[in-house]
Amino acid sequence: MTTKQKVHEFISKYMLSIILVVLIICISFANRSFLTANNILNILRTMSMKGIVAFGMTFVIIAGEIDLSIGSTIGLSGVIVGVVAGNLSSAGTMSLEAATWVGILVAIIVGILIGLFDGFLLTKFNMPSFIITLGMMKLIYGIAAVLAKGFPVTTLGSWYTELGAGNAGIIPIPAIFLAAVFIISFVLLKYTGFGRNVYAVGGNAEAARLSGINVKATRVLIMVIVQVCAVIAGVLVSSQVMSGSFSFGSGWEMTVISAVIIGGASLSGGKGKITGTLLGLAFLGVIQNAMTLMGVDNYIQYIVEGALVLIAVLFNTLQTRKSE
Repeated sequence: MTTKQKVHEFISKYMLSIILVVLIICISFANRSFLTANNILNILRTMSMKGIVAFGMTFVIIAGEIDLSIGSTIGLSGVIVGVVAGNLSSAGTMSLEAATWVGILVAIIVGILIGLFDGFLLTKFNMPSFIITLGMMKLIYGIAAVLAKGFPVTTLGSWYTELGAGNAGIIPIPAIFLAAVFIISFVLLKYTGFGRNVYAVGGNAEAARLSGINVKATRVLIMVIVQVCAVIAGVLVSSQVMSGSFSFGSGWEMTVISAVIIGGASLSGGKGKITGTLLGLAFLGVIQNAMTLMGVDNYIQYIVEGALVLIAVLFNTLQTRKSE
């Protein structure tokens, strides 16, 4: 391999990392408050919840599927915690503090059931995951709105705020959850048979089936994983503001999928890494924070984010064609 080829391979492999470093340097010169400790911790706290869902979405996209309902699940989770905690405490069954824990447990169970239902429709009827989760997005949103009766639910234990707004030293608690989900996801995808199955199913489901892989079970599990991640994020979001609302998580699908795609995953499946998603998340976090510091309008931020996704998809497509 010539030096030119080695340089080209290096740039292709680490392009996002290089762009991210250059971007951070440029923004830090343009705005002195960007690299302050408070701002870095703010980026970390803000992107941690979306990152947790993005790691779950990585499994789904690598397997060649998609989940558009995660935003609605985020909203539903906070509502469930508040409604369960409020009803149990008002009935005198237990204290509000204990009832909040029960609410979290119920939210996790509901998330698992949603994932199982999605997986059932996907594997039993061969329905496209895009259509399934598009319908579930509206269904879950409606259920959350009915449970909340159209208003934020604020009956929560006093300790609950620590999950989303608390710190362990100087590290935001949500960042600790992010790190834990990252490590678990990284190990699952890289070092377990399940991870290899996810890649195989996304690369060629029929070939995976013929090689003895339980394709249906793999698809069901990835749908459960992303829903559980959405529940965790929903709990953290609602605890940050001490209320549950069906509108929380609205539009998160775009940011989460963007992070995974920008991180190098392919929508056609079989390709992607958790570390790539982490880089994609950091890239989006830096971009969004910089635009906020510069006073860029939210609608312009949507345009920029959408353009970045299109560029990432185009780049992945060109790379795939070139490798073929």
